[in-house]
Amino acid sequence: MGDFYQNGWVTTLHNLRNRTTEDLEEKLEKFAENRPMALVIPCLYSELEGDALPRILDELQKVNYINEIIIGLDRANKEQFEHAREYFSRLPQHHRILWNDGPRMKALDDLLIKKQIAPSQMGKGRNAWFCYGYFIASGRSEAIALHDADIITYSRSMLARLFYPVADPRFNYKFCKGFYYREAEGQLKGRVTRLLVYPLVRSLEVFFGNVSFLRYLDGFRYPLAGEFSMRADVVKTIRIPSDWGLEIGLLSEVKRLNPINRICQVEIADRYDHKHQPLSQEDREKGLSRMSIDISKAIFRELAENGYTFSQETFRSLKATYYKIALDYVEQYYNDAVMNGLSLDHHAEEEMVEVFAQNIYMAGEDFLSNPMQSDFIPSWKRVISAIPDFMEQFYEAVELDNKE
Repeated sequence: MGDFYQNGWVTTLHNLRNRTTEDLEEKLEKFAENRPMALVIPCLYSELEGDALPRILDELQKVNYINEIIIGLDRANKEQFEHAREYFSRLPQHHRILWNDGPRMKALDDLLIKKQIAPSQMGKGRNAWFCYGYFIASGRSEAIALHDADIITYSRSMLARLFYPVADPRFNYKFCKGFYYREAEGQLKGRVTRLLVYPLVRSLEVFFGNVSFLRYLDGFRYPLAGEFSMRADVVKTIRIPSDWGLEIGLLSEVKRLNPINRICQVEIADRYDHKHQPLSQEDREKGLSRMSIDISKAIFRELAENGYTFSQETFRSLKATYYKIALDYVEQYYNDAVMNGLSLDHHAEEEMVEVFAQNIYMAGEDFLSNPMQSDFIPSWKRVISAIPDFMEQFYEAVELDNKE
């Protein structure tokens, strides 16, 4: 994105095309001597059978500054776990696979359940949370980055740019969010960010005015990006949601615990493509419908925790305000896509806005019915307080799984 614009809220680190990946990696290798780095990749076993992960491993084999790679493996039986060990064995870096469905990990989960501090549901949030726990338990690294296992357009330059802001000792950033634009097969993507988050934030600003959290969200080029990096002390103290509100919840936690000048975003790719979710308008427990509800509730919850009040009338008006603003966004993105030779189905975009408008209202009703509900997983600091030897048990369980 050839510009140097700063929004004045979240520092933006651009790719001005003046530096090669090799140059970044050379610097990162030096930084790693004092600030070792770990990569987390949460994945489903089914992703080992896809086209994206082999390319990711090909690229990671060329990376020398990574101290360890932590792979969170979901939905795998014993035979599949053994296959995963063989599959990832070509990685030259020290790496461990968390077999989340294995008996040792389930026994640890039972300990957490007894203390009522276990993740409430399966999914990426739970997977990532356990990976963070192992990162803390291993004590091998001082900085961590996370990205998904289904990135079709992956290159190692993405990882170098993602790590750099939290690795360079001249910077004081503790958390960094990646950004890019989404495109696949000549079509403009990123539908939930474009058509839900941006217009919803603007709609809430109409109701509540100049709110720091809304300005903060609005400052991110891609708030739902799944790629981010952070320092070890942040990992220990943050809570994260276990549902589709993961990215918004993570951003709210980072803001709660850190000054704004310790948070930044970095351009990590010219374009980005990964697995696309269906809208699932017939079943609001799946796909983008479920995602839009969880994300909306995450935003409402954060505002409520900061003293802003909601009522059923608020959500009725918010639905109408969102719908009007979102239709303006549809027109803007349509024109942008056409000018850049991309396709965008105007009818499908408006249909999606209609679904999101209804889901915002449904999310509001659910929020009002369950105001004390929280899908945040407790911080690892709390886990250690509740079960002092948990990290030792955790580390041993993962090591035994990976060495048998």
